Amino acid sequence: MEIIFVLVALLITLPITTLAFYKKENLPGIILCLALAFLAWQLARFLPIVGGPILGILVGLIITNIRKDHGMFSKGIKISSKRILQTAIVLFGFQMNLTTVIDMSRNSILIILTVIAAALLTAYFLGRALGITKNEKTLIGIGTAICGGSAIAAAAPVIGADDKDVVRAISTIFLFNVVAAFIFPILGRVIGMSDTMFGMWAGAAINDTSSVVAAGFAYSDSAGDTATIVKLTRTIMIIPAVLIIALVQPKKTGANVLQSFPWFVLAFFIASIINTVNLIPSNITDFWATVGRFLIVAAMVSIGFGCNFKELIKGGKRPILLGFGCSLVVGSVALLLINIL
Repeated sequence: MEIIFVLVALLITLPITTLAFYKKENLPGIILCLALAFLAWQLARFLPIVGGPILGILVGLIITNIRKDHGMFSKGIKISSKRILQTAIVLFGFQMNLTTVIDMSRNSILIILTVIAAALLTAYFLGRALGITKNEKTLIGIGTAICGGSAIAAAAPVIGADDKDVVRAISTIFLFNVVAAFIFPILGRVIGMSDTMFGMWAGAAINDTSSVVAAGFAYSDSAGDTATIVKLTRTIMIIPAVLIIALVQPKKTGANVLQSFPWFVLAFFIASIINTVNLIPSNITDFWATVGRFLIVAAMVSIGFGCNFKELIKGGKRPILLGFGCSLVVGSVALLLINIL
């Protein structure tokens, strides 16, 4: 039965994500991530407090720091972190009720907008105090505020950022993504947060979707569902944020807003509509949700493969300090608002 999960996960992943999966050079890396995810999935039975997603990150992290050259697996590993995760989120939609999704989005919007403002203001003032360039602090700010690397990639052409600015910003954001995936569940249990409160906190405060999902489901399935909905609502903010930046800096052009839009979010909402009107039997949607949770572990394995901390610190201490400051403020503001509201 366990092997069937792996095979079905592969079959579902191929058609839902992108035709790039059909390229022969990508398949070895994808299969490797799925195989290692199966290992982490099994280990999670004995370590339920840690959870499959966190174990997936650890498996990838350990392997990549023992052997940095991934050879023929490199391309597939790289594409898995994004595409497999997006597939998993779409599959979750088939277990969501649209009313619940809308209510959760409406309840979290004030927190999300406040968090975004806090992150951007912190990036501006702390970045200026640290002597960081305007482009770099803008990218770190928007990456922390909205959705990590996707927001950075969308904003970079608008502000005219060069490759070095983008690499340093993404590296900084990536570092705190991994840290948050480990730290947030621990803090949540120490504080004694409910599943809903923790899901709201993770979805509003952690910047990248992969780490939000990892932290949420490491806490509980219910917390993972809540965190995913809140995070998807926050991710949509990438469009107005990039448009505002474009208006503020009208001379810098080149960003394709439609290309930057996270279309998997739309697919998630369509899936939730299908589930709400009961077009698909519940036993099938339950199975898809289980496959989705397995795919999350596979995506986390790929994330772990990218954790080379020696390379991350080469960009210097100041961007890391800025990333830490932004992450600390965002986490604190989100936690405060959740408790007040």
